[in-house]
Amino acid sequence: MNDARTKCTQTLAAAAKAKSQAKTEAAEKAIRTLVKRGESITFQAVQREANVSHAFLYNHPDLRGRIKRLRAQARPVPAPTPPADEQSTLVLALTGQITRLKKQHREEVQALRDALEQAHGENLDLRRELARRGGDAPVPQARTIGPC
Repeated sequence: MNDARTKCTQTLAAAAKAKSQAKTEAAEKAIRTLVKRGESITFQAVQREANVSHAFLYNHPDLRGRIKRLRAQARPVPAPTPPADEQSTLVLALTGQITRLKKQHREEVQALRDALEQAHGENLDLRRELARRGGDAPVPQARTIGPC
């Protein structure tokens, strides 16, 4: 029975590998076809052309990297328009300042979330140690904290 099970496992593994290889080849062919036609290279376009899932494309690092590179190459970088007058210069300056402040805010929020996560972990460790030593504080179950 063990030999039959091993043979079955090997057959299934070979079939899965062949299926994955066929999908990879289909995705590569789809990318070449899209490039020849001059169409945008996106995950959705490759998925439609190759008839594969998004998950398949995202889970294959080579395909994912290639699609991302081709997608980035296809996007033209817009040239900055010269300001027409003082008002547009002010708008540009304020927009840049808002962008920097948003980035700084995101970084600070992430740092606070990381610190809170660490503090919760330390608190849980201390409660468990107290319970181990015979304290009467209940040990809470670990839980995930969602976004604020």
